[in-house]
Amino acid sequence: MPVARLAFLGDAVYELVVREQLVEGAEVPFEKLNDLKQEFVKASAQAAAAIKILPLLTEKEEQIYRRGRNAKHKTAPKSASLGDYAKATGFEALLGYLWLSGQKSRIMELVGSGF
Repeated sequence: MPVARLAFLGDAVYELVVREQLVEGAEVPFEKLNDLKQEFVKASAQAAAAIKILPLLTEKEEQIYRRGRNAKHKTAPKSASLGDYAKATGFEALLGYLWLSGQKSRIMELVGSGF
C-alpha cells in the first residue's frame, strides 16, 4: 500500500488514541480537551513521539517508519519544520500499517511509550 495512504489512516488512528487517553486520564475541563489534543497531534509532537519509540521498533516497523519519513514532502504545515513533518509522516504511516494489520495492542504500547 502506498505510504501516503498508510499515513492518512495513521493520522486518524493517532488522533483517536490521543482522544481516548485524554478522556480517560486528563483532569482538565471539557472545554480544554481539544486544545490539549492539539498539543499531542501536531507534527512536532508526533516527531518527538517517533524519536522516543524508534528503539522499540521491530525491523519491519522501522522499515515502514522510514518509508513514511522518506516520502517526498514538498511542503510542511506552517507550524512544523520539514524535518518534523517527515518524522510525523513516518510515525503516522507506522500507525496506519499497524492498524491495518490488526495490531491494535502494539499501537497502544508504542503510543504509550511516546506519549
